[in-house]
Amino acid sequence: MKSLLLAGAMVVATGTCGLAQGAFWVVGDHATSKCEIVTRNPVINGQVGGNIWFGTGPYKSLDDAKLARSTIRVCPVVVEEEPAAEAPAGDKSD
Repeated sequence: MKSLLLAGAMVVATGTCGLAQGAFWVVGDHATSKCEIVTRNPVINGQVGGNIWFGTGPYKSLDDAKLARSTIRVCPVVVEEEPAAEAPAGDKSD
């Protein structure tokens, strides 16, 4: 009976990893004091002296992860700046 439960747990774990491809996670990083969005399932190691102290997800899209990051109380507010406009690549004469 125990071997069937173990086999079932392994099948579920393998299936979960397969579904997580293309997903996003929000993690809290002590080293940078920021909440970052990553594309791999994070290893939470803050309890043993590591930098990653929490992780949420997976989220299906980057927009979903950004929304989740904005609702997490311990995450600092991220102000996204628009890219600076580049000068036209036309003829530059003095």
